[in-house]
Amino acid sequence: MKCEEAKDQLVMLSYGELSDEAQADLELHLHGCSACEAEAAEVLAFRELMEADSMPAVSPNLLTASRMKLDEALDEASGSTWAMRLRATLMGTWQHLYAAPALATLLVGVGFLGGSSLARYQAEQIPKPATPIEIFNESRGVISGVSGIVQTPDPNVVQVLYTRSVPTTFQGSINEPQVRQLLMMAAQQSADNELRAQSVNFLSQECRAGHACEHGDGNAKGVRDALLVSLRYDKSPAVRMKALEGLQPYVGQDQKVRDAVLESLMRDASADVRTHAISLLEPVEGDSSVRQVLHTVSTQDDNPYIRNASMQALGSVDGIQ
Repeated sequence: MKCEEAKDQLVMLSYGELSDEAQADLELHLHGCSACEAEAAEVLAFRELMEADSMPAVSPNLLTASRMKLDEALDEASGSTWAMRLRATLMGTWQHLYAAPALATLLVGVGFLGGSSLARYQAEQIPKPATPIEIFNESRGVISGVSGIVQTPDPNVVQVLYTRSVPTTFQGSINEPQVRQLLMMAAQQSADNELRAQSVNFLSQECRAGHACEHGDGNAKGVRDALLVSLRYDKSPAVRMKALEGLQPYVGQDQKVRDAVLESLMRDASADVRTHAISLLEPVEGDSSVRQVLHTVSTQDDNPYIRNASMQALGSVDGIQ
């Protein structure tokens, strides 16, 4: 993801309107881009500031004064019987609508439906092209989008420029950058749980073997970052478990990895993932933040086995009462 695309999605993120896949991709970019991370903090602060300010309510005095001005303006108008009847009708309708907001809403809805019906009727009256559109350059794959439309000399014929997504196979060593990039793409964007699990499993094997399992640099995504995103956001417990296995060698030396494991221990919905997270924290059980989380889990987790495992982990650390 480029910085321009990330900045466009920051506002949607602050309103909670970003999909899980897009949010995971944005989170991965923010981990490696300090400029976008700073702008995300500014957008969030601005959102909180806007929510703190409430819209001023219209006072009854203002409504009364406005109504009096309207009465005075109508009095200065023509005194004909027709004008007086019109004024009385308008005032009576206004008072009735003011006292019955549900009726006002109904009238607005009727007007909207009437306008929509009229628009559909007009659209149906437009003559359809008699000549079918010819599509050239047929190939295997699915149509991914339309890139342009060209009007031909015949007013009933147009050219539609479109692109197709054609399945392509790439074979190479798992150590090659392009293969790792494709695996990370499958881990973050695929809707197939099994496919995501396979991708994360390959990436985890690379990390456990110590092969190019680093954080990203700038806009480039790193394998370790991809595993962190899968651990935090993937909906499949099997995928999150594979991500934990790949991050295990870095719990002791990488604070980001340690924080992600602690977060999984506190919040993950899967008891198996939480249990595995406890075993990953064994090398760093002496850390104060780790001890604090273990103590919280040992007293508050719903699963008695996890509470007992956390208590045993605390008891194995010298100096813990």
